[in-house]
Amino acid sequence: MEQDLGSILAYALYFIVLFAIGLYHMKDTGDMQSYMLGGRKIGPWVSAMSAEASDMSGWMLMGLPGYAYVAGVSAFWIAIGLALGTWLNWRFVAQRLRIYTKIANDSITLPDFFENRYNDRSKILRIVSAVFIFIFFLIYTASGFVAGGRLFTTVFDISYVSSLLITAGIVIFYTFTGGYLAVCRTDFFQGTLMFFAIIVVPVTGVMIAGGPTETIASLHALNPNYFNMLTDATGLTLSFTAIVSLIGWGLGYFGQPHILVRFMSITSAKEIPQATRIAMVWVIFSLFFAVASGLVGRVVLGDILTGVNAETVFMVMNEQFFNSFMAAIIISAILGAIMSTSSGQLLVTASAISTDFYQALLRKNASQKELVFVSRIAVILVSACSLALAYNPNNYILDLVAYAWAGFGASFGPLMLFSLFWKRTTLKGAVAGVFFGGSTVLLWKECFAYTGLYEIIPGFIVSCLAIFVVSLLDKKPSDAIIKDFETTEKHLNDL
Repeated sequence: MEQDLGSILAYALYFIVLFAIGLYHMKDTGDMQSYMLGGRKIGPWVSAMSAEASDMSGWMLMGLPGYAYVAGVSAFWIAIGLALGTWLNWRFVAQRLRIYTKIANDSITLPDFFENRYNDRSKILRIVSAVFIFIFFLIYTASGFVAGGRLFTTVFDISYVSSLLITAGIVIFYTFTGGYLAVCRTDFFQGTLMFFAIIVVPVTGVMIAGGPTETIASLHALNPNYFNMLTDATGLTLSFTAIVSLIGWGLGYFGQPHILVRFMSITSAKEIPQATRIAMVWVIFSLFFAVASGLVGRVVLGDILTGVNAETVFMVMNEQFFNSFMAAIIISAILGAIMSTSSGQLLVTASAISTDFYQALLRKNASQKELVFVSRIAVILVSACSLALAYNPNNYILDLVAYAWAGFGASFGPLMLFSLFWKRTTLKGAVAGVFFGGSTVLLWKECFAYTGLYEIIPGFIVSCLAIFVVSLLDKKPSDAIIKDFETTEKHLNDL
């Protein structure tokens, strides 16, 4: 795609804003709570937009439209699962987690919360949690780098490797410098751009196709099965397993560290209901139009995209529909979607390395400045590992995201729910849940993928059973642990 002065100006403005935010907030990263949680002073608008922008990532503007382009409206099953999971997470987890993390020794990371919740002096739960965070965030961050690589290759016609390095370099810069506040502020900016882009492209496509009625008619003409929720594009009826697997994406929300940390950082639990409304409006509209982008793309572009190129349908429509300046703004929104998630993931992984490994095992008395420094070094090291995983240009973005999403959902989702809602949960039960949930996902992906069942389903079930059975077989939690749980309940009732 040839770039002119208008597109160059749009990209320049976008990157200037990102770099300025990172540099501005560098002064606010003197201690770990500021670097990792923004001092718990993030308002509802920024919290909501940051949570959803970091959630949806580049796969919403590339992977999901590409899936809809190939599979038809059956892609809405994923959207339904994600919208439901988002609402349940905000409705039942957000307030409890915000209150509980403050009561549990002012916890600033997910492993930190689990350790304090169960008074784990052995640090085994923190370490096991950090291991799975490291494994699955490498895969998740790699998906973002693949998306960025594919974007720059498509738009600027440069090599895939060069595109990967550019994507990683930008993300590393503002994550390294500004920490959590910079990530949240850029997420708000990028979430706004994403919302604009995901609506304007398919709506323009519908207008070009002759309107909604003509678009639907064209889809039926292309393939009668393409507009059927219960079949795939080939006409094969979706099995119960397939539908459950697609909706099962919603289970993942309860265990995503980069989303849960947004609940922990909001100024007050009283602001959660407002943030929930903001988040749900953003999510419902964005997911609907993401699927619509793939459907409209099939009408206006035909069958020109195959394989991994199907995930570029949103970008190809953008290039064909708009002038260079507007097209560059929308490409910036895609880049923002990629970077908002990658930055949040890097920050959570860096915190796991600095606090859950370095401080817990090597330097118990490390100063706050030392931990921030280690976190910044970890951002660079984790990025390098993710770049290695992203090196193959034929990776499917949605496949990588699905793997990592399942890993977090099964490792931490059940434990998060049990930790917040069942005071009988014990430390041994918690360790068993994280280990068996995460291990089941890894095993299922490698050995049982042929079943067609999304690995989050068996992983989530196994984790729940492990927590429940082991906790019942274990002795009851101490009075101090029960007291913290009941104090959290009291605070919730007082809201």
